[in-house]
Amino acid sequence: MDTNKITIEFFHDVLCAWCYALSPRIEKLKDAFGDKVEIIHRSFALAPEPNSISQIFGSKEQGKKEILKHWRAANQNDDEHRINVELMATRQFDYPYSTPALLACKAAELQGGNAMHAKMFNRLQKAHLTECLNINDFEILLQCANDIGLNVTQWGKDFESHKVRQMLDDDQYRAYQYKINSVPTLIANQKYKLTGAQPYNILLEWFQQIR
Repeated sequence: MDTNKITIEFFHDVLCAWCYALSPRIEKLKDAFGDKVEIIHRSFALAPEPNSISQIFGSKEQGKKEILKHWRAANQNDDEHRINVELMATRQFDYPYSTPALLACKAAELQGGNAMHAKMFNRLQKAHLTECLNINDFEILLQCANDIGLNVTQWGKDFESHKVRQMLDDDQYRAYQYKINSVPTLIANQKYKLTGAQPYNILLEWFQQIR
């Protein structure tokens, strides 16, 4: 056992534009330190129920309007400015809620652990924030599962399973234990917290201080 290894739990939501900005920086850190760091992907539902957007913002329409303001700000933070605000503004479907995409990530995890969770999360974030597809549409989730090489038949069964729902609930409870109320949030070695889409130099400094 490597006692110098640092475990980072990355709490995120597919809906979260700030998580999209942070994800490549997390991957850069992993590439830089290799076996010295382990990234564990954790789901955190910002809008867990179909009516959550309306409850939070007053209406579906107002919710989308306010959320796209966050998209614009997050796009400035994103190193490659991948967030397509203008395209999403033209889409006619209701702005999605969190749970279907998070269950999709957990179902992927059953086939390839955290590495496959990460692949599905990244693919779904691209679908949501760059391609502006409806990630509450099961066919879109299925296509993303296929894109990353999953056994889609098994993935579809897992997506509907009690086990995957329990995995999502377990992540939510873990977030509660850590007193997390926003994402992205990083927890290193179960005690060191970093919140927000921090630039890479801040992420690196935080990591080195923990080491």
